[in-house]
Amino acid sequence: MKLRVVELLIITTVPAVVLAERGFPSISLLFWTLVGGTLAAGSANAFNMVIESERDKLMKRTAKRPLVTGVVSRTEAAIFATLIGLLSLLIFYQFTTLLATILTAIAIAYYVIVYTIALKPHTSQNIVWGGAAGCMPVLIGWAAVTNSLTWVPVAFFMVIFFWTPPHFWALAIKYKDDYSAAGIPMLPSVATRANVIGQMWFHTIAMVLSSTALIQLAELPVWTLMATVALGAVFTFQLFALKENSDNYNKVAGAIFHWSITYLTALSILLVVAQLLSA
Repeated sequence: MKLRVVELLIITTVPAVVLAERGFPSISLLFWTLVGGTLAAGSANAFNMVIESERDKLMKRTAKRPLVTGVVSRTEAAIFATLIGLLSLLIFYQFTTLLATILTAIAIAYYVIVYTIALKPHTSQNIVWGGAAGCMPVLIGWAAVTNSLTWVPVAFFMVIFFWTPPHFWALAIKYKDDYSAAGIPMLPSVATRANVIGQMWFHTIAMVLSSTALIQLAELPVWTLMATVALGAVFTFQLFALKENSDNYNKVAGAIFHWSITYLTALSILLVVAQLLSA
């Protein structure tokens, strides 16, 4: 289920629910939204492993996954992925709203079909457009409360949409040889360092702008906007250290990857605190 990856999705779901509620939601709603979201993401990730089991054998990073080592068969994994996916939809339908259920089904299908099958093996922009699946939890969290969508969750969606490429490419820099061995055209494995850095800069700036738009659309206090800008400034400062001719290129990329997780976590906490204090 790649639960370490799912953690980030849960981190962004909570502020979406709090913003939609304009305060702290019911424990029951929050609990079932998080459980349903965990199962949905786990289902998509399990399907991903089934589809990529042969490619995973070619990469050191994924060589110990259960389908590669034979601990779990592809059939068993596919059944597991299907069952927890259906369970997640049942949970959303029973305990939240119809719109949240539909969005969850779209998210699973998008990750499996659009990203894993259509985009990842064929284009270096795979994570840009495929990453939209990872943005869906904020829409789902909002819809779980309101059964509707507004510009606030859309802005939050765009924050994560632009956050995803620099976050993932920073990690892919370290494993670019793995991706080359598996024939996956991840940007750092097929493009020049200058190209990678340029695209990381573009998405980071767009992420910071989207973050400020989110704060304003959510009508949060001015101090929240200032804190958000400060977080964005730290992120961009990290990028200044990423030089194409640097001897510690991979090390700096690793630091950016870890900071990107801190950024999204800190922003999510900031949104929750600001909304609760403003309620």
